[in-house]
Amino acid sequence: MGTHLTMKEMPACERPYEKCLESGPESLTDAELMAAIIRTGAKGEGSVDLAKRVLKMSNYDHSILGIHHLSVHDLMKVKGIGKVKAVQIQCIAELTRRMAKATALSSLCFTTPSSISDYYMEDLRHKEQEQLVLVMLNTKSRLIGDKMMTKGTVNASLISPREIFIEAVKKDAVYIVLVHNHPSGDPSPSREDIAVTKRVSEAGKLIGIGLLDHIIIGDNCYVSMKERGIL
Repeated sequence: MGTHLTMKEMPACERPYEKCLESGPESLTDAELMAAIIRTGAKGEGSVDLAKRVLKMSNYDHSILGIHHLSVHDLMKVKGIGKVKAVQIQCIAELTRRMAKATALSSLCFTTPSSISDYYMEDLRHKEQEQLVLVMLNTKSRLIGDKMMTKGTVNASLISPREIFIEAVKKDAVYIVLVHNHPSGDPSPSREDIAVTKRVSEAGKLIGIGLLDHIIIGDNCYVSMKERGIL
């Protein structure tokens, strides 16, 4: 059985705090960054080793992206992770999501598919179920509001254009954009995705609310129905 060093027993150059002060936070590994937050390890185990065990729970090659998929209950299954540490780790995940979204907001343009996908990427790409978000815009294509319309399989039989346009009319929207994710990470549109797009587009023409685009979010990639020529 290997010997696990506590934070104080580690050489100064290997301690996350000292390493961060000496070389900057970018010099820390994913495990060291997490260790700096959770601070203490389990009995007989340092915080860095504990952080490594948390990362090994991930389906993302043991990378820090995996914490987006771990609930408080999941995290508390790891020896040494109690409720406080589990909440801390969840807060790290939420903080990174919000920072990414805030960064995307500065260059947001709802007539540019890449800009829209950047804005919703961190909200949707880690979801394990498909979710459809209705984005509502005014005459200048500026955001009025957005709302999640469905959670689960996004297909033509489950999505009601009536419900979509009821929400759009409530907000006095002139244009809308649909955004949904593919949990597989592959944003290639299915036949159902194309059918949904055409149904909503045709319904919008009848009541004077234009569907500008339907964007499918994958794992750090997207497909725009407008760019594909489907709209």
